[in-house]
Amino acid sequence: MTKDKTAILIVDDSPDTREMIRRHLSLHYPVVLTAGNVDDAIEVLQNQEFQLVITDLKMPGASGLELVQYVRENFHNTGLMMVTGYATIEGAVEAMKQGVGEYLPKPFTGEELLSLVDKEIKKVKKRQSLESETAASGKYGLIGCSEPLQEIFRVIEKASRTSATVLITGESGTGKELVTRAIHYQSKRSSAPFVPINCTAIPQELLESELFGYVKGAFTGAETSRAGFFQTADGGTIFLDEIAEMSLMMQSKLLRVIQEKEVYMVGSRKPAAVNVRIISATNKNLRNQVEAGLFREDLYYRLNVINIELPPLRKRGNDILLLINHFLRKHSLDMGTKLPALPENTLNLLQNYPWPGNVRELDNLIQRLVVMHNGESIKPADLPEYMKKTSNMPQNSLQRTLAEMENDYIKKVLEQTGNNKSEAARILGIDRKTLRSKLD
Repeated sequence: MTKDKTAILIVDDSPDTREMIRRHLSLHYPVVLTAGNVDDAIEVLQNQEFQLVITDLKMPGASGLELVQYVRENFHNTGLMMVTGYATIEGAVEAMKQGVGEYLPKPFTGEELLSLVDKEIKKVKKRQSLESETAASGKYGLIGCSEPLQEIFRVIEKASRTSATVLITGESGTGKELVTRAIHYQSKRSSAPFVPINCTAIPQELLESELFGYVKGAFTGAETSRAGFFQTADGGTIFLDEIAEMSLMMQSKLLRVIQEKEVYMVGSRKPAAVNVRIISATNKNLRNQVEAGLFREDLYYRLNVINIELPPLRKRGNDILLLINHFLRKHSLDMGTKLPALPENTLNLLQNYPWPGNVRELDNLIQRLVVMHNGESIKPADLPEYMKKTSNMPQNSLQRTLAEMENDYIKKVLEQTGNNKSEAARILGIDRKTLRSKLD
């Protein structure tokens, strides 16, 4: 256990007891201070951070339990341990109720003292580590502390202060919808609807009526009028995911909505005004799509007022370790199983893997490992074969392009799955349409 930053405060009205405890602990911990009463202890606590407070129960003036209460209310990450010459079961129970982690009756040996101190310090450090990871992962639901992610946070804050259109680009599984939600809920539109639409999930022939609505009798089956997603999102934000899959005809109608701020319901000649912020996303290079005649250039510029390019997981450094810990805890809690251990050699394989499916692929893998291993240690042999092969690539592979490596990786996954494209897409963390596109 690392002890180089650990500070301990001993509170006891007996100078002999204070000195005895101080001498024992000073051999193992760098900062050990003492106080003779609760008032002096509070003054010391206000000037320095401590990982552990060891207090006597009965002292002149305020008691040890009163000090425990003060520490719990003001320093929730500080551990508490009580020593007393008046040990009773009732006293121990009361101390534990107040938040004392360890209870040590006098007299005690140096070994007993050190054992309980070590135990409590370990609990404190574990709690601090978990809180630190939670803080790192809590911003907008995006997990990580890397500089590329910090830059995304900065752009989110700027984009949230405007109503300009936003285009989010990046590989599949990088968290485009999370970023969109962050922008919406940080903006002045946060109390209005957020409506996410996947343009590939709706047949193109139905997309217009779904987006703009229709009036009664507009087509066979239109027995009543129905508002579209744009009317539903009025005052708020609409998220058009996979925007590159939208047909050229629908692109022209979307362009008109952006320019005129109004929609025509299918079957109606009367426009309906809408006040909607549009955020779109794609894993394709829209500039290339424009040059190929597959995407309207004027719409591209209308959508791309603010561009956010999400970094792939392989470029986010140690964020992968935070994500692994997050998904391990999440899926273990969901399954009601013990948190599995990850030896260093397993972590090394996970960290050096290129993650073409990004965060989604990592989430899928960790969930599968938690289900299969039920709280046991996850060894390198437990990882998929294709992952171990990727980690053992020869040094000259560093001279190859990412596209070449991705092609080889997809081929390996297809081989492992017997050319089952649905299973391969699931392992890769992408949808079948994206896989077909990559195969083409």
